[in-house]
Amino acid sequence: MSFPMEPEIDRDRWGRPMVVPPEGGQPTAYTRCTTYVGCLDDTFALGKWQQRMVAIGMARRPDLQVSVNAHADNSKRLDELCENALEAAAANAAATTGTALHSLTEQIDRGSKLSSMPPATQADLDAYVTATQQLEAVHIERFCVEDELKIGGTPDRVVEFEGKRYIADLKTGSVDYAALKISMQLAVYAHSQLYDIRSHERSPLDVDQQRAIVIHLPAGQAKCQLMWADIASGWEAVQVATQVRSWRQRGRRLLSKLDIGVDEPLPIAQSAPAAAPPAPQVSDELVQLRNAIASAKSVDELGALWRAHQHEWSEELTQIAAARKALLVA
Repeated sequence: MSFPMEPEIDRDRWGRPMVVPPEGGQPTAYTRCTTYVGCLDDTFALGKWQQRMVAIGMARRPDLQVSVNAHADNSKRLDELCENALEAAAANAAATTGTALHSLTEQIDRGSKLSSMPPATQADLDAYVTATQQLEAVHIERFCVEDELKIGGTPDRVVEFEGKRYIADLKTGSVDYAALKISMQLAVYAHSQLYDIRSHERSPLDVDQQRAIVIHLPAGQAKCQLMWADIASGWEAVQVATQVRSWRQRGRRLLSKLDIGVDEPLPIAQSAPAAAPPAPQVSDELVQLRNAIASAKSVDELGALWRAHQHEWSEELTQIAAARKALLVA
């Protein structure tokens, strides 16, 4: 079966895919799938892991310890030093390898011949080939849309197994704490349609709505395991995520100014208390950027977001990016 490469879909300044609606017209921004389902993430374990990595990095780099003492009052510089400490702890090595494995396994499934690989990488790829030999690829990296929720994303594979078609996704990191998000993500893909980037036409995926397949290939371990994902339950969780996102939007409007009338005019000598400054408004674009950072699929994607939004980048976004990077390399 031939698997031609598709062009990249256009994206807006927030990294959201620009999709022509089913009824036609101008492209509109759809939410990235990982962003949409990420609102139910529990980041407690991530935060603890990141703290441990920073501690390890600081212990390995005395120069960073000195710099922390020298810049204790400079939050921006301290954020940079924490990033350096994560690097020193080799916290990004697994993410770099994982990104490479995604590309290499895609080339294998497309029938490309690979050049010589380092022994550890070759062992991972051999394990992948053995584990997936009963899965027949039907689609590889095809962009899909869920028009009702306005979500766009790209599942790694659609495969045929024992006469049925399933969404299949490759995971190269730990899945111990990611079952909910993975099931939600694959559930969205299973309820989506293929979207032709050139013609903007939709076509059905015709995949199983109850289960999807996770291809777990932990980088550097020379083993690959296939796992079932309960996407029927994942789809229920997507409905909860939809409610959460709706309430977050409504929540901005739940407080309003209270005006208390005064029967008698205040004496001239008495001045009224100064009104509190209005709370800063958070733009939808900033919310989208926060979500895009918090659900980036790779360290390279984080770098691309930073390059695209340098002018509006803030310390808050740096902290979100650092936390996401720590999760990606876990």
